[in-house]
Amino acid sequence: MSEQKQEVENENSQECENLQEENTCNEENEQDKLQKEFDELKDRYMRANAEFENIKKRMEKEKVTAMLYANEGFAKDLLDVLDALEAALNVEAKDEISLKIKEGVQNTLDLFVKKLEKNGIKTIEELKDFDPNLHEAMFHVDSADHESGSIVQILQKGYKINDRVIRPTKVSVAK
Repeated sequence: MSEQKQEVENENSQECENLQEENTCNEENEQDKLQKEFDELKDRYMRANAEFENIKKRMEKEKVTAMLYANEGFAKDLLDVLDALEAALNVEAKDEISLKIKEGVQNTLDLFVKKLEKNGIKTIEELKDFDPNLHEAMFHVDSADHESGSIVQILQKGYKINDRVIRPTKVSVAK
């Protein structure tokens, strides 16, 4: 009987070991599944967080751009006034009253230009060569004094707000 008992115990022991191995395998499979799920969730979180940061940066950039160019439409409207003041300075003045008026117009123009510059609106610098980003060619002329593609005459000043052109300089260009 003791031999049978020993045999039953061995079988029970064997079954126990098999159950323990099976439980260990199940636990390892469950742990692998949980680790995979954790890795997937972590990856999705990292991507969502990166996307959020990108959106935040883009919104900040758009906000800065909107603030820089908020006055663009208003500035365009003021350029006609600036042109009128400059035209008034080109009128010939001979008597004392006309000279005083012209001096007042010059002072007004200077103040006006300073206020525009304070708000980021500046005259496009005069260049010798035509740049389609800054200039608008009104017509081409034959000129012995100028190389082909160079500016012969400025017809109307151009302006930009910060780095954006709000009105190109109107020029005549040598053929």
